[in-house]
Amino acid sequence: MWPDKASYLLGLVLAFLLSPSIASSKPVVVLNLNGAVGPATADYITRGINTAAKKDAQLVVLRMDTPGGLDTSMRIIIKSILASPVPIAGYVAPSGARAASAGTYMLYACHIAAMASGTNLGAASPVPLGVPGLGGEPAPQPDNDQAKPKSSQPTDTMGRKVMNDAAAYIRSLAQLRGRNAEWAEQAVRNAVSLSAADALKRGVIDQIADDVPQLLKQLDGKKIKLASGEAVVLTTAGASIISFESDWRTNLLSAITNPSIALILMMLGVYGLFFEFFSPGMVAPGVIGAICLLLGLYALQQLPVNYAGLALILLGIGFMVAEAFVPSFGVLGLGGVVAFVFGAIILIDTEVPGFGIPLTLILTLAVVSAIALVVVVSLALKARRRKIVSGSEQLIGSDGVVLSCADDLCWARVQSELWQVESAAPLNPGLHIRVTERNGLVLMVKPVKSKGE
Repeated sequence: MWPDKASYLLGLVLAFLLSPSIASSKPVVVLNLNGAVGPATADYITRGINTAAKKDAQLVVLRMDTPGGLDTSMRIIIKSILASPVPIAGYVAPSGARAASAGTYMLYACHIAAMASGTNLGAASPVPLGVPGLGGEPAPQPDNDQAKPKSSQPTDTMGRKVMNDAAAYIRSLAQLRGRNAEWAEQAVRNAVSLSAADALKRGVIDQIADDVPQLLKQLDGKKIKLASGEAVVLTTAGASIISFESDWRTNLLSAITNPSIALILMMLGVYGLFFEFFSPGMVAPGVIGAICLLLGLYALQQLPVNYAGLALILLGIGFMVAEAFVPSFGVLGLGGVVAFVFGAIILIDTEVPGFGIPLTLILTLAVVSAIALVVVVSLALKARRRKIVSGSEQLIGSDGVVLSCADDLCWARVQSELWQVESAAPLNPGLHIRVTERNGLVLMVKPVKSKGE
């Protein structure tokens, strides 16, 4: 009898310890996306998903608050999400946050889509091909039967191709996750937006939660199918939460891929190399310039650059440098400033929020370059007017001393150099002379009285 009771008690203890609510579960990794989607964001999220897989996490929560971003970076992130061996929950939070434009695509790509109360998503039209005449992100539009927005379908062939590609892309993501594909296409074609409550009602998202712990309680026991075909059941209630923070690599990439910083780095690089080439031996300007130029070019390679703008910037810098050496009376310098300003304005080929170069920065760099140009030109003109202190012209009128004379060939020291000298008057060693003329390598001199004679 006792053995049966002992077995029964042991079974109760094991069941209690191994129950999902009590047993230690795999951790949950939280990634934070705040701001525009760019190269640094793509690198951060991709590494975060890989880190979660290495830590054997059961879920990744991608907490988002973004106005959108670059298409190339968005697609890199979505590829990582679709191929992830760990389920990913897209979560628009905290209250007041949004997942606009690229954020909407990413939310649709996640295995689970959730939002906090007071958030919104949508306005997913490709920004350069959005409503004609409007810059930046398309404004959210009402999405109801009484007020339907006009279609922002572009009229040009290239515009229609890009719009149709974007609509097909988000529709495929919606069909993959079993979400509202019709509204997803409206978000692209008509730039419509939804609140969290309306998104849940329309089948755009799966959950509404006020914070991450509440979201994890709601997801406990949910079955998720991965890209590999494997189905996993989440045991997220009470699971430990690991926050994957951005490191120095992400922060550095985020800084240098800012178009304004990239432009400044390129300017510093060009001017640093310029000073090194025209003042050999300074070393520091060349080293700093080379590093800045390479960082700037790397950053531009990560961004949607208009190469005509880049060519205008380089042409403008070239004209401003040439002004210091060619007497164009300011024409080259002025042309260089104008070319630089227009090149910087059209340098970044996108209107995505957060990736424009402020006009104030462009004008500031142009003014600084113009001031530097004026200083260099004024120094050059001042040097040109300065009295010559070396060369053959300076030899005329210089004094010297005859060193030796033999067979009508006399040698004298003038300006610490040994010269052959000739004179109409007799010359003797030790005689002080003054140069009156130069004929090739021979100086014509005349005797002068030395001091004290």
